[in-house]
Amino acid sequence: LAGIDADLFDIATPPPTHLGLVRLAAAHGIACISQKPLAPTYAEAVQLVEVAQAAGILLAVHENFRWMPWFREMRRCLDAGLLGTPHAISVRLRPGDGQGAAAYLERQPYFQNMPRFLVHETAIHFIDAFRFLLGEVRAVTARLRRVNPVIAGEDAGYVLFEFASGATALIDANRLNDHVAANPRLTMGEQWLEGSSGVLRLGGEGELFWKPHRQSEHPHAYAWDNRGFAGDCVHAQQRHIAECLIARRDPVNTGRDYLRNIAIEEAVYRSHAERCTVDI
Repeated sequence: LAGIDADLFDIATPPPTHLGLVRLAAAHGIACISQKPLAPTYAEAVQLVEVAQAAGILLAVHENFRWMPWFREMRRCLDAGLLGTPHAISVRLRPGDGQGAAAYLERQPYFQNMPRFLVHETAIHFIDAFRFLLGEVRAVTARLRRVNPVIAGEDAGYVLFEFASGATALIDANRLNDHVAANPRLTMGEQWLEGSSGVLRLGGEGELFWKPHRQSEHPHAYAWDNRGFAGDCVHAQQRHIAECLIARRDPVNTGRDYLRNIAIEEAVYRSHAERCTVDI
C-alpha cells in the first residue's frame, strides 16, 4: 500500500482478518470496503468502525443483496404504490450447497468451521434487504438448528422479524435443499412480498410475478442482466461506493450504519438461545 496511489481498498478475506486490514488501510489513509460478515463479534465490528472514524477514512460494508435487481424492482414497486400497504415478506432460502462431507469445500471451505453460520454468513443479507424494503426491525424470534453434522454452526432455522410499521418478515431457511432453478444460487430461494393490493412473487430464475388481490397471477416484466453474481449485484454495489467516494458523500451501509444489522443478528442468536422474542 505504501508503494501505490490507491483510493479504495477492498477487503475480500474471511471475517477474522478484517480488523487488522482496516487498521492497515487507516494507517495509509485509504478508504476501504469490508466484505461481510463485518467481524466475528459485535464488539470487534464496533472496533472496526472506530478505527476508520479515528483515521477519517470511509468504511463501507459490501452488502450486495440489496443491489440484486429483484430487490431493486421490489423497492420501485413499493415506491410506486403497486402493493398498497406492505405488510409481509417471506423468503424460502434453499441454495442446496450444504449436504454431505464436502459441503462448501469447493467455494468457501471456511464455512464448515464457522461457529455461527446460517444467520451470521447468509441471513444477514436478508436482514439488510428486509430493512431496505420494509424499514426498521423492532423485534425478532428465532429457532435455529444444525442439520449437517460435518459443520460447526447452524445451517437451518426459522426467523420472524417484526417491523416498526407493523409488517412482518419470515426467513424459512436451510442450506441443504435446493429449489426450482437452473442455478439455485441466483436468487438463493423463493420470495413473496405481500401488501394490501396483492402479492409480488420471486421465482428461481429471477422472474417476478404479480398477483393483484382476488385476480390471477401474471408475469411482472422488468429489465435486468443475468451476468456476474445474482444480476451483477457486486458490480452495482462497487459502482455505488466508487461514485459516492468521488462525490464525497456517504454510501449506503457505512460501517456505522451497518452496526444496526449486526445488532439485529445478535438479537436473533439471543432469541434462539433464550427461546424468547427479543426487542431490538
